[in-house]
Amino acid sequence: MNSKFQKQPEFKQNQQVQSFYEPALVLLNKLIEQKKINLRTKGYDENNAAVTKTEFTETMARQFKITQWLAQQIAGSLIKSNCINSFGGYVKSKDGEA
Repeated sequence: MNSKFQKQPEFKQNQQVQSFYEPALVLLNKLIEQKKINLRTKGYDENNAAVTKTEFTETMARQFKITQWLAQQIAGSLIKSNCINSFGGYVKSKDGEA
């Protein structure tokens, strides 16, 4: 059997995860904007706005109608590809992106 065909399912999985990058980043920016508004109304520095990984994955799963597992794969892939910053249990868009 050709080795290209053996890698096909993994390739399809990567392609499926990467197809969610742009919508996931848009969703993350919306969540961060909500957090900024909350911080602004309370008088705190809005640059500290960040979203928990759990909240991000749960919102992705609900809005995109995908499984929690796939949402976690997308979040992890975004972190590994340096599209978003991750610190502790939180994620935040890269500086200069909003």
